[in-house]
Amino acid sequence: MTMAKLTESMTNVLEGDSMDQDVESPVAIHQPKLPKQARDDLPRHISRDRTKRKIQRYVRKDGKCNVHHGNVRETYRYLTDIFTTLVDLKWRFNLLIFVMVYTVTWLFFGMIWWLIAYIRGDMDHIEDPSWTPCVTNLNGFVSAFLFSIETETTIGYGYRVITDKCPEGIILLLIQSVLGSIVNAFMVGCMFVKISQPKKRAETLVFSTHAVISMRDGKLCLMFRVGDLRNSHIVEASIRAKLIKSKQTSEGEFIPLNQTDINVGYYTGDDRLFLVSPLIISHEINQQSPFWEISKAQLPKEELEIVVILEGMVEATGMTCQARSSYITSEILWGYRFTPVLTLEDGFYEVDYNSFHETYETSTPSLSAKELAELANRAELPLSWSVSSKLNQHAELETEEEEKNPEELTERNG
Repeated sequence: MTMAKLTESMTNVLEGDSMDQDVESPVAIHQPKLPKQARDDLPRHISRDRTKRKIQRYVRKDGKCNVHHGNVRETYRYLTDIFTTLVDLKWRFNLLIFVMVYTVTWLFFGMIWWLIAYIRGDMDHIEDPSWTPCVTNLNGFVSAFLFSIETETTIGYGYRVITDKCPEGIILLLIQSVLGSIVNAFMVGCMFVKISQPKKRAETLVFSTHAVISMRDGKLCLMFRVGDLRNSHIVEASIRAKLIKSKQTSEGEFIPLNQTDINVGYYTGDDRLFLVSPLIISHEINQQSPFWEISKAQLPKEELEIVVILEGMVEATGMTCQARSSYITSEILWGYRFTPVLTLEDGFYEVDYNSFHETYETSTPSLSAKELAELANRAELPLSWSVSSKLNQHAELETEEEEKNPEELTERNG
């Protein structure tokens, strides 16, 4: 009874909204907070009349993944891979850690040098020329800190030096030299990798702001354009595409953000690009395509996202680079083509990137690829009739004539 009343009240609210659209209903605002069972029990016409939800992107236009990891309990795994953790940090945190590691190391060993001098009594014999200190000219913590910096960075100004009468100082010198080399290798390597990361190279790999659907060689195709703004090329460039769409299996299992491959020339080798000038990537909508049954009228109703991934090696560094972008249903134009951007000049080809994102409308049927294939089969059906079928049709016509004129047939046969 409670579910029936809830369904009835929701129906009345939605009908009232359709009659008076200028009045906001407080019940409609709390509609997403309904229990799942109540939402499933609502009539289908109510779910169609609900306010359209904004499609949440899985991958943003700039290529960043819109996914946040929460409730990660095993945080110790980040420390086991400390090098990658430091490289993935933002620049301000990376620089802060870089400065702090060196400063703490210098302070730590400076404190030990000062403790050695203090325990041996070097501080009490600063002015005694007959006393052999562990480190000459070390008269306080500041001078010990400076000596620590000179030792670890191998500067060696020559004013403060260690003597041979201090075995503990010699051992500490060896330890600081080894640990200083490890710290230098780790931190300099981390900074070098972060500076040479190919993420910024992906900024010069551009994707068209829209994808288009139109006819190409008599087949309905989904197309988008990619380009490289630099003169240095991407080596071994390849393109992939994924369809992100939630689905429910025949067993009733709901799979959110299910990923389906979109064929952009994997079997023919067209997915491997020679990206010297902008290229139009085409996906033929056939029976294996997830867009096989989607028409122009049905496309805006679909909640899907197309993620495109361009990969290759940077020619200058040899490191792998990846650029990403995505298209939602509002960014897929049905019945459009891309404006050409390549022109032949005096001895060279020129690319006009001002027209890179421009499209123009073209004559394209609004039917789905499946419906177009059915129409084509119907049009070809008379041409594929066999001789036996025509003989059977001729026999049926003769039978009809015999039934109509039995007397004339008897006289004709004598």
